[in-house]
Amino acid sequence: MKIAVAMSGGVDSSVTAALMKQRGHEVIGITMRLFAPQSGGPGSAVHDAAVVAGHLGIPHHVADFSADFSRLIIGDFIEEYRAGHTPNPCVRCNRYIKFGLLLDTARELGADLLATGHYVRKTVDPDGTCHLKIAEYIRKDQSYFLYTLTQQQLRQVIFPLGTMTSKDEVRRLAREFALPIAEKSDSQEVCFIPNDDYVAFLEGSGELGCSDGDITHLSGQTVGRHHGTHRYTIGQRKGLGIAWSEPLYVAAIDAKKNLIIVGEQQSVYADGLLAEKLNWIVMPEVETFAATCKIRYRHQPVVCQVQLLEGDNCEVTFDQPQKAVTPGQALVLYRGDEVLGGGRIVSALHRQ
Repeated sequence: MKIAVAMSGGVDSSVTAALMKQRGHEVIGITMRLFAPQSGGPGSAVHDAAVVAGHLGIPHHVADFSADFSRLIIGDFIEEYRAGHTPNPCVRCNRYIKFGLLLDTARELGADLLATGHYVRKTVDPDGTCHLKIAEYIRKDQSYFLYTLTQQQLRQVIFPLGTMTSKDEVRRLAREFALPIAEKSDSQEVCFIPNDDYVAFLEGSGELGCSDGDITHLSGQTVGRHHGTHRYTIGQRKGLGIAWSEPLYVAAIDAKKNLIIVGEQQSVYADGLLAEKLNWIVMPEVETFAATCKIRYRHQPVVCQVQLLEGDNCEVTFDQPQKAVTPGQALVLYRGDEVLGGGRIVSALHRQ
């Protein structure tokens, strides 16, 4: 079988390529060029992936998606912040780039399957129905970022690292395969934001003007000034610069009115949420059902009730109120260890 491996030059994707070759497959590596211009020296994705491919004796291809990445991912990221939302670019990249353009490229190169270094598991029923499940190594589980996958896409991809029990196991394999990047550190979460400083990135893009405005309390009282709504996110406490009788948190962002609304801690807890643009890996059989959900990557899954609405929308009610439900982030629904699907959070719901 011919397997294309998405090679980023990191440990995970390099071990994935080595495992595929060890298992006797015909392997080719593909590295996405996401930025233009992009350094091609040591440490870069293209350079390090090419070195690993040479070490393994497999062909290496570079796919230039820089224009698409700029438009679909970076452009959307900026527009979401302009609208007062907090986006998740990794979810969008997986949907449009990795399992869109890259998967298409793999098929054009004659590959039967695309393998990636994601920590997630896939199982297949006898009738061919695919299921996306959390990784054995829970701390690295990346199922949250992959809820947009479709059955057609899942049939064309594999995740060899899903059954690994620790990152130490992956690094041990990297050393056993004598991979030249075995000791390379893990990459940052958002690849296009240097030093994880999203404010500096947004303001340095030239696409987002900084406009000072009021910080108001939920009571309507003006309590301070802000220097751009993009500098804030729901639930934020630090950096507000407000003297108040008790700690204040960002409760809402109104970009149209250029306002940051703050309140006491209880104000950032919500009873539920509305979500849109739902994608179902496994379509629910009923319109109302119980599930567990995550409302951000590091969120501990919580029990909830899901009510399907018209169109690709749903209403979720938490069994216990949750902190910092943030428009623009992803809602991902689970049943046990399986991803049912998910969508984009539109707003928090408050019953009181």
